[in-house]
Amino acid sequence: MDLTGKLLIAMPGMGDPRFEHSVVFMCSHTEDGAMGLIVNKPARDVRLSDLLDQLDIGGAARPEMPVHFGGPVDGVRGFVLHSAEYASRLHTLAVPGGFCMTATLDILEDIAAGTGPQRALMMLGYAGWGPDQLEDEISRNGWLTADAAPELVYDMPDDAKWAAALNSIGVDPLGLSASAGRA
Repeated sequence: MDLTGKLLIAMPGMGDPRFEHSVVFMCSHTEDGAMGLIVNKPARDVRLSDLLDQLDIGGAARPEMPVHFGGPVDGVRGFVLHSAEYASRLHTLAVPGGFCMTATLDILEDIAAGTGPQRALMMLGYAGWGPDQLEDEISRNGWLTADAAPELVYDMPDDAKWAAALNSIGVDPLGLSASAGRA
């Protein structure tokens, strides 16, 4: 099952506090592994305008968008998950469902110039899985999967995304248990 373009929703009791109540947008899922970005965990006290200043990127647009904790892997590397009307001059990965992911500096320059994507989330770091690792975590009740809706990913407040993702598949967050059962 290819989960590219889908959401992973962390189940209670996952055991890894970095993923507690996480919603992960899956950018890539192949037999070689998987890569995703956590879309509902803003980094503390870091704004995109701060990063633009650190990178000495000027521009008329000084977006106050938060920077998100994208995952525990390569925490200094930046990724922008964005709408499909924008493509980087260097490289943009198109993801099913009208999403794209760009990890090159030119997207930050374009955002600062006011010519970037209409919808975007900035992340530092990513979530990564080796071959069969994600499938194993899903089989052990670590994750649920859902379709990714742009409104949920981009427009909803971060603290409401986990419950909204669960509701999108008909699951009441209050009814979840940390223990898995086997029939």
